[in-house]
Amino acid sequence: MSLQYDYIILGAGSAGCVLANRLSANPANRVLLLEQGGSDRSIFIRMPTALSIPMNTDKYAWQFHTQPEPYLDNRTMHCPRGKVLGGSSSINGMVFVRGHGRDFDEWAEHGAKGWDYQSCLPYFKRMEDWMGGEDDYRGVDGPVAVNNGNNMQNPMYRAFIDAGHQAGYPVTADYNGAQQEGFGPMHMSVKNGQRCSAAVAYLHPITSRPNLRVETGVLIDRVVLDNGHAVAVEYYQHGQHRRVNCDKEIIVSAGAIGSPAILQRSGIGVPDALKAAGINCVHALQGVGQNLQDHLEFYFQYRCLAPITLNGQLDWWHKGLIGARWLLTRKGLGATNHFESCAFIKSRPDVEWPDIQYHFLPAAMRYDGRSAFDGHGFQVHVGHNKPFSRGWVNVASSDPAAAPKIQFNYLQDQRDIEAFRACVRLTREIIQQEAFAPYRGPEIQPGEGVQSDHEIDQFVRQAVESAYHPCGSCRMGDSADPGAVVDHHTRVIGLHGLRVVDASIFPTIPNGNLNAPTMMVAEKAADHILSAQGTLS
Repeated sequence: MSLQYDYIILGAGSAGCVLANRLSANPANRVLLLEQGGSDRSIFIRMPTALSIPMNTDKYAWQFHTQPEPYLDNRTMHCPRGKVLGGSSSINGMVFVRGHGRDFDEWAEHGAKGWDYQSCLPYFKRMEDWMGGEDDYRGVDGPVAVNNGNNMQNPMYRAFIDAGHQAGYPVTADYNGAQQEGFGPMHMSVKNGQRCSAAVAYLHPITSRPNLRVETGVLIDRVVLDNGHAVAVEYYQHGQHRRVNCDKEIIVSAGAIGSPAILQRSGIGVPDALKAAGINCVHALQGVGQNLQDHLEFYFQYRCLAPITLNGQLDWWHKGLIGARWLLTRKGLGATNHFESCAFIKSRPDVEWPDIQYHFLPAAMRYDGRSAFDGHGFQVHVGHNKPFSRGWVNVASSDPAAAPKIQFNYLQDQRDIEAFRACVRLTREIIQQEAFAPYRGPEIQPGEGVQSDHEIDQFVRQAVESAYHPCGSCRMGDSADPGAVVDHHTRVIGLHGLRVVDASIFPTIPNGNLNAPTMMVAEKAADHILSAQGTLS
């Protein structure tokens, strides 16, 4: 194996696969992509309906857990991250949401110059192949397939949209287009009935390029710095400690948990935190591991009066039939994530853009795929998507195999608590509309007895779960900002030849799922990298 490369990418996830594709498009660029996980060709990864399996499988995901969360009654929260080609895009729910346009204007307002919505929009368009056709907002020639699954064949999907309209909210035909706010069909990254992860879209089509090498089973130790320059990567593979040198740039793309951990093990970060982990500080950056954000959600569950929900398909016999049909045809209930209608609304009239997101599911079940109760039911996943609370992630030691310490400080900010009260009350109002009359049975969760602010707060603390959207822990900003880790070109501030490109650099969390904006960030960053080297075609 050659030990000298132009670009070394650490992590083959949503960002790393994009970068590997774009940087290796020029045959003069020697690109090395390093990934801890292995093949993503498992049926459980490729079949959309099996989404709960890879997320909860050690082979495919880092099974991280937080420290006891002080504002969630000291609960320890699950924080799985992809450990497979495609990263978290190979274990996620395949929901495709860009976020609201103002989310990216907000990035620019936080010092990420050139990352406003109008600057990001061309990269969203470049990456997608949208089933609805091209317009001013949507692209059709990109590698990421985006569609609506089974096109809402279950009538309850339409009932959710109609109920929202009856409650006074707008209807939007395309929340990724001109108007996010409102109720409408939900989009997913599925192609021909199979998960369209970043690996499927960007990596697998180009693995034959002679100037690209992909190494799996790699545990990153650290980035080697020499007089402020990133010059090499040290890692473990097959039980051996190895080093590979870099001529141009090393790009850390290990995600909101992995990327700050790699920087910290390399001696880059908050001096006191590094000292506590027994690591010598080589380059002080106060923002590394700080500004950590995530989305919380809970399930609003009802019994269903009509026997048309997915609860009737959860026994092993029906699952076998669903799986067999998918294997033979790539169609049917196996070809969808089942989140086929959704909504984005405001928690209060004075909020500038939507901050609550809904995923509707014609079933009442847990995220691990198990039934919530006997009989038929339905649920709405609802959460406040613009949290004000901030957390941190710090390595516990220099050992790359040791899990980092993670604390999100969920619901630390009173404004987040008030927003979740709105989630409960607004959702009840929506479900009580006439459109749900043929289906609406008794409320199971939270339950009719949960009414006061105190009762709602108590329920939320016990019921909320992570939506698995960590970001912000190496935030992008102005180079003079002491809390920024990378500048608006994604370069680590104060160092040469080192960048971070993934969801960790988001200044603030967007209103939606994070896979689409993460791939957009990598698309845009690739242009920054190639332009800096004079190789942008």
